[in-house]
Amino acid sequence: MRLGQTSVIHFGSKIFSSALGFVATIYIARLLGADALGTYSLGLTVVSWLGIVGNMGISAAIRKRVSEDEEPGAYALAGVIVMSALFVVLGVSLVTFRQEVNEYVGFPATGFLVLMVGASLGVNVVMSLLDGRHLVHISGLLSPVKTGGRAILQIGALSLSLGIAGLFGGYILGYLVVALLGVVVVARNLETVPRPTRQHFKDLLSYAKYAWLGALRSRAFNWVDIAVLGFFVPQSFIGFYSASWNIAQFLILFGGSLSRTLFPEMSKLSEDKNSEAVANLVDSALSYAGLILIPGLIGGTILGNRILRIYGPDFEQATAVLSILISACLLQAYQAQLTNTLNAINRPELSFRINAVFIVANVILNVVLIYFHGWVGAAVATALSVAISLIVGYVTLSSIVQFSVPFGEIGRQWLASGLMGIVVYTGLRIESTYLHIGHNLAIVLALVILGAGVYFFALLTISTRFRATVVDNLPARFTPSL
Repeated sequence: MRLGQTSVIHFGSKIFSSALGFVATIYIARLLGADALGTYSLGLTVVSWLGIVGNMGISAAIRKRVSEDEEPGAYALAGVIVMSALFVVLGVSLVTFRQEVNEYVGFPATGFLVLMVGASLGVNVVMSLLDGRHLVHISGLLSPVKTGGRAILQIGALSLSLGIAGLFGGYILGYLVVALLGVVVVARNLETVPRPTRQHFKDLLSYAKYAWLGALRSRAFNWVDIAVLGFFVPQSFIGFYSASWNIAQFLILFGGSLSRTLFPEMSKLSEDKNSEAVANLVDSALSYAGLILIPGLIGGTILGNRILRIYGPDFEQATAVLSILISACLLQAYQAQLTNTLNAINRPELSFRINAVFIVANVILNVVLIYFHGWVGAAVATALSVAISLIVGYVTLSSIVQFSVPFGEIGRQWLASGLMGIVVYTGLRIESTYLHIGHNLAIVLALVILGAGVYFFALLTISTRFRATVVDNLPARFTPSL
């Protein structure tokens, strides 16, 4: 029950956070156009990839070691020291190659990028400490602060005609606010912060040497396609593609919340040698990983052009890309639960291998398919590489943990989504044929709300497990007779 409530709190926070980011992206696209959105996306791509070098799996190692409840303060300080040193190296490297960086991004952004990398690494450390201390709901609540603050600052900067510089500045300030708030919470939660010994650093690095590829895998899933597109297509097309990613990743939030909630629990159970309880959590993770993405795929396919039209008429040409990227996110949601379990049970070397397969496949497929098929090839490459890693992940985890895939529960989610799709498609046809309301945003919101209602009502009706989960996680005052 507590895990379900924590997941919902984290998910609700992420939904609100992403909604703010969604609004900000629309505002940027409408005010500055696809070219500026593409430039900003390339800047974020550089920050994302440099963040891998600056992290090197240390944040994942911090989360793991702190979750084990043995000298968490020493591990926290050791992690901060290592990541601070890596940031200095990155900052010097960016300044050294500033001309090449500015040419790639299409804007003199090197100074901004140095600060963005620092702010991003700071947030990573804080979030890892919160998760490791079983405060996932707190880290989730900080997400709207980060995204909302960034969005408000960016919109304010655009209203002052600061342009792309305002976008980068808003990012920096939004992340710094969250880092400072998180530090306050962490400081209150850690009783002591003793000086770390060589063993603390060794324990962190022994886990990080495998975990860093997991972070690289996450960045590869989000940014390889955009990074490669930067060499082959105009920035306007990168803007169209980024808008589609913005929508697709909105739907994957619940799976991420589930992973972050279950990780410290699996980690502790693994330390206690309770493999049966770990298997039960894997079953729960797979049961609900696609809860939002399955209806999202069907709804996104039906309403894709209408949703993209919100960004501007030109963005509708990315409709096919949107459906493919949502499919990739659905596969990623399941794959992430498998590697999350491997990391939690202290088998990062196996997760390392799975992530290596994904990264190699993703890079090769993106280069080949983008060269021949442009931005549609980028989306297909991402989906195919995730599918390959999902298969490898299932084979690997099933050889260690005896779990079963809840096909029945997943099938019921597809059935409820199919019913939802019929209702949404019918509503769309009625509007376009008879009503002609003409207000695209109002139509999209109405059909999304209608579809969500139909889906969850249908799932509550046909799924005993989902119904029991909902009842178990409602506050007691709403279920006095149960």
